[in-house]
Amino acid sequence: MSVDLSASAGRARMSPRRRARVARGVQYVVLLAVLGLLLATADWETVGQTIFNPTSAAQMLDRVPNAFLNTVTYTLAAFAVGLSLGTVLALMRLSSVAPYRWIATAYVEFFRGIPALLVVIAVGYAVPIAFGVAFTSIVAVAAIALGAVAAAYISETVRAGIEAVPRGQVEAARSLGMSHTRTMVQVVLPQAFRTVMPPLTNEVLLLTKDTSLLFVLGQTREQFELTKVGRDALSTASGGLTGLFVIGAAYLLITIPLGILARRLERRTGGRP
Repeated sequence: MSVDLSASAGRARMSPRRRARVARGVQYVVLLAVLGLLLATADWETVGQTIFNPTSAAQMLDRVPNAFLNTVTYTLAAFAVGLSLGTVLALMRLSSVAPYRWIATAYVEFFRGIPALLVVIAVGYAVPIAFGVAFTSIVAVAAIALGAVAAAYISETVRAGIEAVPRGQVEAARSLGMSHTRTMVQVVLPQAFRTVMPPLTNEVLLLTKDTSLLFVLGQTREQFELTKVGRDALSTASGGLTGLFVIGAAYLLITIPLGILARRLERRTGGRP
């Protein structure tokens, strides 16, 4: 009986901090065990030949710089359109004119509800047929198609930023004789954009990855973006899966700095939405 009491006392004496350390230790052991199992069971010879093949990587490296530049160009063009249109839509959503609100709401719901791939196909093929126009630049198609989709999301972000600006500052600006438009441009929007910079940076990340959808437009070799280069590398005789990791590393060169920037902006803005 005394042994049972002593065991119970030992369990009772274990502090929350010690229990947390024990729990973390168990998790580390499980994690190391899983990693060890994966390392022990993997066929490293096959992995080296098909996934981490230096020869295959070297064969595609001459195409990566141009594709990297194209990916950045398509992203920036789409973001410029998305930010401009998204800001207009946000102002329309907040307008006192009911038709503006209806149009903006319909736009946002529509473009948030359909896949971006359908928009790219529509802009690349359906719009030229319907309106008799021809897009000679894939940058223009990327800007219009991906920018139209991004605008739906950016508008909601900007609208939240505008609504987060204290009402007292708007009233103070109006009391100084500033018009509604001047108050919005000089007082509200600068503060709103400082608040929403982190989520806008995340939107750039999403657009960077969405440029991979442009492969459906039948690009020339000079217009290839990163994913297209990787897809072509997979179809070569000696390509294997190495191209996926080369292209993945190239994407990380874009997305990791953007992620770091977004986190720094979040800290500077105090984590506000």
